[in-house]
Parts: sequence; structure tokens; C-alpha cells
Amino acid sequence: MPVPVIDSDQHLYEPRTLWADHCDPGARDDALRIEDDELGYPWLVWRDRRLSPVDVQFPGRTSELGARRERIRAGVPAETRYDDELPRDYWDAAARAERLAAMGVDECVTFPNFGLLWERTLDPHPAALMANMTAWNRWCATVAHDGGGRVHPVAHCTLRDEAWLLAELARLERDGVRLAMIAPALVDGRPLSHPDHDRIWRAFTDHGVTPVFHVANQQRPFDDAWYTGPDDSFVPPLESVFLWTAAALACTDLILNGTLERHPDLRIGVVELSAVWVPMYLMMLDGGADFTAKLNGRPLAELPLRPSEYFRRQVRVSSFSYELPARLIRQTGDLYMACSDYPHSEGTATPLADYTGGAAALAPDDAPLFFADNVGMLLGRD
Repeated sequence: MPVPVIDSDQHLYEPRTLWADHCDPGARDDALRIEDDELGYPWLVWRDRRLSPVDVQFPGRTSELGARRERIRAGVPAETRYDDELPRDYWDAAARAERLAAMGVDECVTFPNFGLLWERTLDPHPAALMANMTAWNRWCATVAHDGGGRVHPVAHCTLRDEAWLLAELARLERDGVRLAMIAPALVDGRPLSHPDHDRIWRAFTDHGVTPVFHVANQQRPFDDAWYTGPDDSFVPPLESVFLWTAAALACTDLILNGTLERHPDLRIGVVELSAVWVPMYLMMLDGGADFTAKLNGRPLAELPLRPSEYFRRQVRVSSFSYELPARLIRQTGDLYMACSDYPHSEGTATPLADYTGGAAALAPDDAPLFFADNVGMLLGRD
């Protein structure tokens, strides 16, 4: 029987009125929306603030996005209508399920699209933040149903309000949603490992929902002064260079302070944050923990396992084909997952061919963990 292929990183576009359609009626003034400007360009809008241009992206065509931003800056009218450009499988889960065969994929994990753009902006407004997260999470039930068991939506959650989160996790379990994107960041000044969060981590495992770190506009790991790009930069260069840093910081906190020891059934996904850092990180994780325990006379927490063993036991990381995952597997063991980032411009529409071609080819029959079982672990499959 052939090994199935599960893509750990795809995206679904939110319809223009998703947030207003699915949030509570009293929160509709705070609902995000997509509106066209006077030149015909669509924008993601919150209240009276334009957050970001809305793009129809195509794999391998990143330069087109920059050219469109230059036309917006120059005041040149839009050449096409957003709704006419948008392929059906970008937003329709049933159409996405049909599209998978052409990609060589059997199932896919689907993150928000525009949901990657706004969390940090709404962070100072918790009610608005959670109202818009709830809207996406409710739509995830439709995605799970329409995807026919082949399209697995990822919820969008914050740890800032425990009561809200516990209610969300309970509904996600009922709706068959098994993954939730959270920020690898401090929670109102507390680290993720803070004892006050233990009830939250128990709730994730009790409800069968796996927290996932993914590239997004969330709380930054470095001071804002380091981000020197213009205000209208889509992605600051510093974020791209240090893509992995926040996830590595969060995993270190959860491991060295004993959270993964206290919650052995907790799984963590790290998606679209690169994978080439993992071998060096695991060496530094063990080495740094050993050195500081000797230097300080004691570790942060008494751990029966080596720190790297918790990562190997409980964390899985997506790896693009150009990162040569076969080599990473030889270095650390198979902790990795196949991914496409479809339909983003930096992604691919041919993930299976990308992995199986070239000098460092990796095929499903040779790496069942990479192509299926590691994602399956995050989805709660035995």
C-alpha cells in the first residue's frame, strides 16, 4: 500500500465578509473586512484602518507582488479585479480537496491566509482580537466538513484569555478541528512555560488540539527598533532572516522550564519557519543546558530526559525541499514534515515532484514519517 502524502502547510483565503458573517453580532463593528480602494485595489481593513493590500498570489511569482505595491504607491489604477483573479480552490475547501491530486498530495493542513497579517495590530484590543479569531475558527468547521477529511483547517487562538480559549478548544474538538495557530511569544509578559498556563496546556491535550507556530504578524522576538524597513513593507527583512528565532525561543522555554515534561502528550508544530536550524539548535540546547546547570549549580527544572529528547519526542518541523530534508533526517532523525505553502508566491504547486527530484531525492516509501506520520502525530493519529 503506498504511503500517503500529507502537506503540512497550505493556506485558504478568507472570503471578503468572513469575519462579519461569523463573529458575534455585537462584535461586527470590530470585524475585519476586505474593501476596494478608489483605484480598485483590495485591502484588508479593520475599523477605518487599511492593514495590508490583498493579493492573489501564485507560486513562484513573488516579484509580481512587489510590482503591484509599486503601482499602488504610484497611484496607478488596478489592472484586474481581485474577485475575477481568485481561483475557486483558494477559498473553497471542496475545490482544494479536488486540487490535491494534481500536486501529488492526499491530504493537506490549511492555515489562514489574511489571518497571518493582523494579530499584532489587534493585540492592544483583546475583544477585537478574539472576536476575529472566533470568526475564523467557526468557519473552520465548514472547511473541515467541505474538505471531506482531506483538508484539515488550523484554528487561530490566543492564550491571553483563558476562559475564551477553553471555550474555543471545546468547540474546535466538537467541530473536528485538530490544530490551532498560536504565537510563540510572551503572554502579557509571562513566558509560555509559566505555571499559570498549565491548565491551558492540559486543555489542548484534553481536547485533542495541537498548538502550532507559524510565520505571522505576531509579537516580535526583538525590539521594534531593529525593524528598520518602511511602514508599508509587507515583510520586514529582519523577520525573513531570523524566521526561526521565535519558535526556537518558545521551544527552549517549554523544554527547559519543564512544560513538556509535565505534559508529555502535548505536541507542538513548527510550520513555515524553516528547518535547517534544527540540528545546530539541538546541539546548543543540550550544550547550553548542561553548561548553565554546572555554572549555576542547578538546572531551571529537573528533567529526566536530555532537553533535545523532549524536542524529538514532542515537536515536529516543516521542511521545504530546498532545505534538503534527507540530510536533516540523517543529522537528527526524522522530525520533519513535507510542505508546499500553496498557493503563496514563495511556495510550490508541485511539492511531491520537488522532493522526489534532484540529487537529494526523498520519496514517500523511503520516508513515511516525513510525508505522513509526523503530520499525523500533530493531527492526533496513532
